[in-house]
Amino acid sequence: MVKIYTWRSGSPKPTTREQRNEAMKTVRQLLENKGHEILSATSDTSVYEALEIMAEHNIGALLVLDAGELVGIFSERDYARKVVLKGKSSRGTSLGETMSRKVACVRVDQTIEECMALMTDKHIRHLPVLEDEKLVGVISIGDVVKVVISEQEFLISQLENYITGIR
Repeated sequence: MVKIYTWRSGSPKPTTREQRNEAMKTVRQLLENKGHEILSATSDTSVYEALEIMAEHNIGALLVLDAGELVGIFSERDYARKVVLKGKSSRGTSLGETMSRKVACVRVDQTIEECMALMTDKHIRHLPVLEDEKLVGVISIGDVVKVVISEQEFLISQLENYITGIR
């Protein structure tokens, strides 16, 4: 449940970052609604096989796990830049050769706003989610945008009700 602060004349507004973050949805809340499904492949999987998985599940990136450990992420961008533009064969190239090895991750207690800032700053669209160093899910820019739109629609509705006097 998202806690929304409402202010009335004479009430002090929350001013600390902690108080403002309470009103924002967290990654944990997003995953509770979305689910914790993690689609992955190993680094020796061919790019072609990875693309088949991505197409079948309509996703834009695949986590790369070796022995259960996150070792990289393979995205449509990796395919375009590291396979197609270099003239490589998707059937003869492994994810280990093409995946991005520097993977930005988030914790379940981080806010959606923090995730959006990280995605914008790093120019990425997918974030693996960790809890106590364990992989528990993955979120995409689409997931983040849906939450932001939902929160804005709720806020607009609350403001309209306040302005028209409906409580």
